Amino acid sequence: MLYKDDFLSYLRYEKRYSLHTVASYDNDLKQYQTFCEESGSSGLEIDSKMIRMWIVSLLEKGISSRTVNRKLSSLKSFSRYLVRKGILASNPLNKVLKPKMSKRIPSFVDEDKLTSFLDNYEFGEDFAGKRNQLIIELLYQTGMRRSELTGLKSGSINLVENQILVLGKRNKERLIPINRDLGQRIREYLEIRNEFFPNQKSEYLLLTAKGLPVYPKLVYRLITEFLSMVTTLEKKSPHVLRHTFATHLLNRGADLNAIKELLGHANLSATQVYTHNSFENLKQIYKQAHPRAN
Repeated sequence: MLYKDDFLSYLRYEKRYSLHTVASYDNDLKQYQTFCEESGSSGLEIDSKMIRMWIVSLLEKGISSRTVNRKLSSLKSFSRYLVRKGILASNPLNKVLKPKMSKRIPSFVDEDKLTSFLDNYEFGEDFAGKRNQLIIELLYQTGMRRSELTGLKSGSINLVENQILVLGKRNKERLIPINRDLGQRIREYLEIRNEFFPNQKSEYLLLTAKGLPVYPKLVYRLITEFLSMVTTLEKKSPHVLRHTFATHLLNRGADLNAIKELLGHANLSATQVYTHNSFENLKQIYKQAHPRAN
């Protein structure tokens, strides 16, 4: 596909998108190109008719509307880039209707179950135990993303002010406060890490048993195993702890705008999905407390 590599370079170096995000754009564009070629096109055809055919093809394969819309978003960004470069006269995606999406409610873990487990489970006093407990506590107590966690550096931790500097999407920085207990847990981890790796000079906070930065699959496996002991939720991933962080804050009366800043959301609409869970909590309180509720 002509100009694709230029577009990806633009995303990486001018828009400063992460490697993961750029790879996602690249994959979506390759899929569209393959569809065009299999449909008898040269693979360079970006028009509304071909795009509609692609949408139908994806949906017939059982791909969710949410995923299809994400792929269309990649194609729309690429088309917008071609318009700016004068390659296309207009963006054909403007004439394409996106598939309707059902409203997705974030999954979260019950507060009492999670708190009880974290207070009573024995993670172990060795390096792996201290690290694994810290990973879980950081994800739940800060709401950071998995990519933000794996990229967290020791220099970003301020144990005097009890705060963490997180590098989020599009290299946007945000400060997240932490409590004294979490600060103490970080100190304990650093002590045992320094004993385990006396000559380790890594700038990253969380390390594997080989002294390398923890990687996404390690975190995913750990959280999946942990959540399996805490909840019967079908979805078990690090993002569930991010959802749980936001939901518990909202249920306890935190301001939605404050939660937005803590999560690093660009728009309030992304944070508002948690209001449904909060409303469900309010309904339960109403049923239990109001004499005429039942």
